[in-house]
Amino acid sequence: MSKTVVIALGGNSFIKDNNKISAADQLEVIRNSCKPIVKLVQHGFNVVIAHGNGPQVGFNLLRSEAAREQVPPQPLDVAVAETQGSIGYMIQQALKSEYDRQGINKDVVTVVTQVLVDADDPAFRKPEKPIGPFYSKEQAEKLMNEKGWNMVEDAGRGYRRVVASPRPVKIVEYQAIRALVEKGYTVISCGGGGIPVISDSDNSLVGAAAVIDKDRAASLLASLLQADLLIIPTAVSKVSLNYRKPNQIDLDHISLDKAKAYMEQGHFAAGSMGPKIEAAISFLESGGSEAIITLPELIDDAVLGNGGTRICS
Repeated sequence: MSKTVVIALGGNSFIKDNNKISAADQLEVIRNSCKPIVKLVQHGFNVVIAHGNGPQVGFNLLRSEAAREQVPPQPLDVAVAETQGSIGYMIQQALKSEYDRQGINKDVVTVVTQVLVDADDPAFRKPEKPIGPFYSKEQAEKLMNEKGWNMVEDAGRGYRRVVASPRPVKIVEYQAIRALVEKGYTVISCGGGGIPVISDSDNSLVGAAAVIDKDRAASLLASLLQADLLIIPTAVSKVSLNYRKPNQIDLDHISLDKAKAYMEQGHFAAGSMGPKIEAAISFLESGGSEAIITLPELIDDAVLGNGGTRICS
C-alpha cells in the first residue's frame, strides 16, 4: 500500500532572487522544485502538496491598491483565493509535465480550499504573518506612517508587512481532498494556508481578513489524512539552534520532546522556523510518526535519510 506524504512548499521558496519575481521567474523555480517531488512518487509515495503565498498575496494587494482609482480594492480572503489558483496552476502544470517526461501516468489537481478559523482567535488582535516584499527600515517606517501597515523585521532579511494569522480549525473541503488522494491523484490543496473563513450567526461561511500559516494548515491536513510523513521545505538545509550565531548547531535528528523543549527555550523565530517546528510537533502529537524540515531540492535525499532534520515521535 502506498504511503502518503504531505509537503508544505513555501511561497518564499518560489522566489530565489528579489529581482526576479515575475510569474515566469516563479514558474521556473517551481519546475525545479517539482523534480525531487516526482522522485518521491517514483519511490511509491502518494503526494499531497500545500503551499504558502506570503510574497504573492502581498503582490496582489499592492496591485489592488495601485488600481484602487479604477477598481474596488481586493479583500484579503479573495487575494488568498487568487493565489491558490495561480500558484496551484503553476505547480500543477510543472508536476504534470515532469510526470509525462518520466513516463508516470498520474494526474494532478488543485482544490480551492477554505479553512475555518475562530473569529475570536487572538491573532486578529496581534498581526504577525509576514506578506509581500522585503523593505528597508526606512521604507518600512514610511509605509507604517503613510498606510498604517503593521511592519516587522523578518529573520534579518528586511522588513515586511504583517497581517493576522489565526490557527486553522477545520479544512472545509477535506472530504473531497481525501477522496482524490484515495483515487491516486496528486492533490494541491490548502494553498496559502487555505482561504480563511469564519462561521457567522447563520452558520454560513464568511471570508476573513487573514493569511493562515501554510505549515499549520499542512500539519492539520496531514493529521486528517493520517499521512505517513510531513515534509516542510524551507530556506535552510537543517534546523539549527542559535541560528546565525557563532555557536550555531545544526540538527540532524531530534525527538518530539527535544523539539518542544527547544521551542520553549526560544530557539525558533515566530516569523520563520517557529511555525514549522510547531507544525511538526502538532502532526506528531496527533499521531504522525515523522516530520522532515529541509531545502526543497533536498526533499528526496532527506526522505532516504541523507539530509535535512528529522523530527520523530
